[in-house]
Amino acid sequence: MASSLTTIPLAELQLQLNARAVSAVEVATAHLDQIQHHDNQIHAFVHVNRDSALRQAAAIDQKRASGQEVGLLAGIPVAVKDLLCTVGEPTTCGSRILEKFVPPYDAHAITRLRQADAVLIGRTNMDEFAMGSSGENSAFGPTRNPWDTERIPGGSSSGSAAAVAARMAPLALGSDTGGSIRQPAALCGIVGLKPTYGRVSRYGLIAYASSLDQIGPLATDVHGAALLLEAIAGHDPRDSTSVQQPASRYSQTFEQPLRGLRIGVPVEHFAEGLDPEIERSVRHAYELYKTLGAELIDVHLPHSRYAVSTYYLVATSEASSNLSRYDGVHYGHRSSNAGHNLVEMYEASRGEGFGAEVKRRIMLGVFSLSAGYADKFYTKALQVRRMIRGDFDAAFEKVDVIAGPVTPTAAFKLGEKTSDPLAMYLSDIYTISANLAGIPGISVPCGMTSTKLPIGLQLLAPPFEEDRLLRAARMFERETQWHREIPQLAAR
Repeated sequence: MASSLTTIPLAELQLQLNARAVSAVEVATAHLDQIQHHDNQIHAFVHVNRDSALRQAAAIDQKRASGQEVGLLAGIPVAVKDLLCTVGEPTTCGSRILEKFVPPYDAHAITRLRQADAVLIGRTNMDEFAMGSSGENSAFGPTRNPWDTERIPGGSSSGSAAAVAARMAPLALGSDTGGSIRQPAALCGIVGLKPTYGRVSRYGLIAYASSLDQIGPLATDVHGAALLLEAIAGHDPRDSTSVQQPASRYSQTFEQPLRGLRIGVPVEHFAEGLDPEIERSVRHAYELYKTLGAELIDVHLPHSRYAVSTYYLVATSEASSNLSRYDGVHYGHRSSNAGHNLVEMYEASRGEGFGAEVKRRIMLGVFSLSAGYADKFYTKALQVRRMIRGDFDAAFEKVDVIAGPVTPTAAFKLGEKTSDPLAMYLSDIYTISANLAGIPGISVPCGMTSTKLPIGLQLLAPPFEEDRLLRAARMFERETQWHREIPQLAAR
């Protein structure tokens, strides 16, 4: 029973819970046991409170037994990326500087999960302060890919993606600043959705780059992504960027096919650097959509060539500002070797608390905003960012969604790119533009390499068209079996 509860589709698991054929405690126990058996190989979690999870599950069973109405995610375990503040739980952001931080409040997304009667099963590992594309930058050690534990799972939502892929949780929350949901979802063979900027409140999200960060779902299938997005989406007055636009009942509409679907093929995404196996799988996906009645139309995103450089100016500038608060006085770790004055204490505390990648990005951001350079770099990047959004606006006048690769390669070996930051940054070359433009995107499994590594298909839609995005993704998923593939480790 325990094994089947971790590997059956989410829809079937929900049916069994609603029919009381299984209890929330049994479901939670099965997933907690999966974590216990396999996470020593994967390191997807940095904190698991078994007793708390079982208490939550028991309360939901009692609620059901007494005839009370239960929430949208009643009894479903959900893993949470370790940058969403949660009362009484360590929230480290993958950093030594926040190693002892326990928030006094819940992030909005956590509040929504509690209202939906989800079981918060654990906190997932991540690249420090969400800065990374591989899952190797956590202060608490790297996460490994369940398909091959010698390879990276992607980042920065590395633990959330690996946990879902290894069937340690059917759903997880991640955050996406430049591809940090979609990229690890693709490399781990699951579904990951970045909502439109403003669709999900960032209240209680520990910020990396405030104009780019967005919280979103990772799931084993499109149904799970729709369900979790429905649970967390909506306006929140505590977040000034939260949009007052009602969210749809995504879990009720995602099965409806789109008639006359026009799919944009981004010409610039099929250039040098794209692995032939990934291109082949994506083009097979195009052909499948054609058999479903979709029309393929070439679109041009000419400013996408500047996306990586633009992103690493905008994001690092915002990061240098956001992370300035971690000084050993107001927040975070204070060095025991604090020196003789305030400046020395700041230097020692931040030097010990931050990892190499975070320091690199802070320095890039400080330089970009410095006197004499801000207009040349930061202001110019904002102008190019607007041009990138203009490319998408023009493309969406001709097409309903844009489809292409998520990553240029499949998951690479741990340590393979750590000495070459630029090569690492290029891992997000196809995902960054959506964050700069503020549009929604989803990754769905679309194939396997010859070495049995997952490949993802990225779909992008106009702002606040998550309903269209989910429906288009489900059209493809319904006709394929890639989302049903399970790593051998998880099936044992």
